[in-house]
Amino acid sequence: MATLVSQVDDVMTPPPANDADDGYRPSADEPFMSLRQQAYFRKKLLRWKDAILLDAAGTLNQLQLDSLRESDLTDRASSETDWSIELRTRDRQRKLVSKIEAAIRRIDEGEYGYCEVTGEPISLGRLEARPIATMTLEAQERHERNEKISRED
Repeated sequence: MATLVSQVDDVMTPPPANDADDGYRPSADEPFMSLRQQAYFRKKLLRWKDAILLDAAGTLNQLQLDSLRESDLTDRASSETDWSIELRTRDRQRKLVSKIEAAIRRIDEGEYGYCEVTGEPISLGRLEARPIATMTLEAQERHERNEKISRED
């Protein structure tokens, strides 16, 4: 079970650039969201989605193999807790896959990389770190502050 939990952390963040890539990294020196940048982010998003789906398939296989066989109640309770955590994480990943697919749709529609609130370009550094970002850092911070204030009311 410990292996499954450690694998979960690995797929919640986008994978690093693959060594098989041509070494290209988007740069501020080129036109924002050029075809090359769009292709780069599409590939990054698809690689991330594939990693999540592959990990989920591994979890499903592991779940089928490791049915709760423990006769000791404490061991069984521990296993059930581990699987509960694992399944909650898989649910978070399912939502993440939806966000990845939405980002790919935004690339197709020519809206990727632009803030949904201000319409301004999202920094390449932010997109590199969080390719599903829909807001600039400033807009996201403002959104989170407003959300916090409304929760406190």
